[in-house]
Amino acid sequence: MKVRADIAALIRAGHSDASIAHRLRCSRSTVWEARCALRLPPSRILGRFYAEAVPTGEVRDYRPERMPTSPAQQAANRERLMAALREAA
Repeated sequence: MKVRADIAALIRAGHSDASIAHRLRCSRSTVWEARCALRLPPSRILGRFYAEAVPTGEVRDYRPERMPTSPAQQAANRERLMAALREAA
């Protein structure tokens, strides 16, 4: 399958299938087929990955069901977990 360059660019930029379909006025299945042809994971996996990769924990055009944990909260959670593990040992 030949992948349209504009779809490939938006997929690699981290946009969801629905967002790409809306922007380019094509079907979500067209975007999904392009994603499969490029051998990239589903957008819901990429969305969470990009959300955690950005230092602020925010990604433009990212609307999760649940807000991602901020880096400060992640650090606090790790500290609480390590403290609990130390106490249990």
